[in-house]
Amino acid sequence: MIFAEPPVDITRDQAAQEAAEELSKSAYRQSGGSLIERAMNKLIDWIADLLDSVSGASPNGHLGLILLVALIALIAVVVLWRAGVLRTSKRGRQQQSVFDTSRPRSAAEYRAQAEKEAASGDFTHAIRSRFRACVAELVERTILDDRAGRTAYEVVADAGRVAPTLRDTLQPAALAFVEVVYGNRPGTPQRYVVVVKADEAARVARVKVSG
Repeated sequence: MIFAEPPVDITRDQAAQEAAEELSKSAYRQSGGSLIERAMNKLIDWIADLLDSVSGASPNGHLGLILLVALIALIAVVVLWRAGVLRTSKRGRQQQSVFDTSRPRSAAEYRAQAEKEAASGDFTHAIRSRFRACVAELVERTILDDRAGRTAYEVVADAGRVAPTLRDTLQPAALAFVEVVYGNRPGTPQRYVVVVKADEAARVARVKVSG
């Protein structure tokens, strides 16, 4: 005996609810809540209207289900791309250099700039300036050599070999720098504090004594 597959009926309300539940998962929330909120309402309505139009052409609802899944996957890619998550991974770490000039300023200058930017509420630029202050500090203290084009992740690896105690504070700071500067993630006071801690640790770090 051959059992027929039960029909799958998708209504406008069910489609909208499934799309909303999918897009509200933590992976998308962490990729930029403001973007999600702006895009979700328009896209859900559009998906629901489209499903209504194909429901008559597909009595058992299978075409509507396939279309819903495909559209949600497309929306997820667009959202993650706009939020910078996919662009961060595809850019490649080699392109994410800390300094955008061959003649960076001193650590004190970057630090002063970061404090001014943070005081004005511009945490996106404050995070960039403060991490650069941290790296410049490490170069000035000869924990790092003065090498052009070094990425944030290379800072963690290179400094961690010379001063292992820095690794735990540099790693989250480097991540915050890359997400904000190259991933278009929002600069926040919380992320700025993470970078400040790394900069403060760089100012007192001790080089590992071999032997």
